[in-house]
Amino acid sequence: MDAITKLNKWANAHTNIGFDLLRVLLGSFLIYKGIDFMTHTEMIIAVLDPVNTFGWTLFIVHYLTLIHLFGGLLIVLGLLTRLSIIFQLPILISAVLLNFIGDMNVMNLIQASLALILSVFFLLYGSGKHSVDYNLKMKM
Repeated sequence: MDAITKLNKWANAHTNIGFDLLRVLLGSFLIYKGIDFMTHTEMIIAVLDPVNTFGWTLFIVHYLTLIHLFGGLLIVLGLLTRLSIIFQLPILISAVLLNFIGDMNVMNLIQASLALILSVFFLLYGSGKHSVDYNLKMKM
C-alpha cells in the first residue's frame, strides 16, 4: 500500500493533461471494443473456437463485453482506474496470445498490444490529477 501511495504522489506531481487525455482515449477504445463485441458476438465465438473453452464461451463473451464497457467507462472518468485495469489485464493478455494461437491478424495484435502497454502504464501511474478519484480524495 505504501508503494501505491508513493506512486500516486509522484504521478500527481508529474501529471499533465496529455496523460489524462491518453487515459480517456484508452477508456474510449475499450468502450468501443465492448460495443463491437456486443454487436459481433459470432466473431468472438469464432476466435475462441481453436481454444476449446469447454462450454465457457457464452460466459467469456459476456465477461468481455461487460468488463470492456463498464471498465472503459470507469477509466474514462478516472474512477477506480487501477481496479478496472486489473479486470482488463486478463482480456488484453489473452487478446495478444490469441493472435499467436489462432490466425495472426496484425491490426488486432497492434491494438491489443498498445492497449496492454497503456493499461500497464496506468496500472502503475494511476488515474492522474484530472480524474474523479483525485477530486474525491481532495474533498476528504
